[in-house]
Amino acid sequence: MLRLLLFLGTNIAIMLVLSLSMRLLGVDTMLAQQGGGLDLTSLIIFSGIFGMGGSLISLAISKWMAKKSMGVQVIETPTTQQEEWLISTVEMQAREAGIGIPEVGIFNSPQPNAFATGMNKNAALVAVSTGLLANMNQDEVEAVLGHEVSHVANGDMVTLTLIQGVVNTFVIFFSRVIGHILDRVVFKIERGHGPGYWIGVIFVQMILSVLASTIVMWFSRRREFKADSGGAYLAGREKMISALRRLQQGNDPQPLPDEMAAFGISGGRPSGFKRLFMSHPPLEERIAVLESSMDYNSVN
Repeated sequence: MLRLLLFLGTNIAIMLVLSLSMRLLGVDTMLAQQGGGLDLTSLIIFSGIFGMGGSLISLAISKWMAKKSMGVQVIETPTTQQEEWLISTVEMQAREAGIGIPEVGIFNSPQPNAFATGMNKNAALVAVSTGLLANMNQDEVEAVLGHEVSHVANGDMVTLTLIQGVVNTFVIFFSRVIGHILDRVVFKIERGHGPGYWIGVIFVQMILSVLASTIVMWFSRRREFKADSGGAYLAGREKMISALRRLQQGNDPQPLPDEMAAFGISGGRPSGFKRLFMSHPPLEERIAVLESSMDYNSVN
């Protein structure tokens, strides 16, 4: 509940800051002088509602989307010893982490992977792939489960949704302001919206969205170090290191859908500019942090 209140409070704060900044910088006066007015107050409200609202809706349906898109089979009644062990392990870790017991599911994929999702940390979903269960020993699976339970306990789903909502608000707002200026200054449109507006909105929104995604991915990588630390706490540091090394030994994992990618266990390898768009740090960096017992906050 506290994080949701923070989400709403941030939404309001962003709109107030945008409104005040535009007035202090004289942007509202400049736009008024261009004619054919752009109502900044209405635009700020529109940007906040759609920027934050879209992210919140995505979070609200994340569990449903995960089950549908990944074909997750939730373990309602365990039928095998492995399923019983998965349920009992997640229950134990959830109690240790101080959260409600998540649903536990399995999805069919030959690649070792796992993810956690859900709007409420007391009603989340933790899912593992058949490939992970087939390729990792029990200690390693325990560490992966601890990693995902830590994502839930840390409120990472809400945190990243909040960040995404904030950047979405800025992208929507500034793309439309720039489009309006382009319409009035370059195309000399006096009333309504001409081609300059729509060209500007589409082009600027594409550029700003790319830049915004690097911000979200940076935060996502930071949260992975913390989830690794949580997995080490819940299952043991050596188990967490072993699980990451096991992922290193395999082939490049197939990516999860965009909605789940930030909360999976697998990582990628750095490749210059591409690193900016990675949701996970390289596995070798994560292993090095755990081996040296460095605090995740000191990692870029």
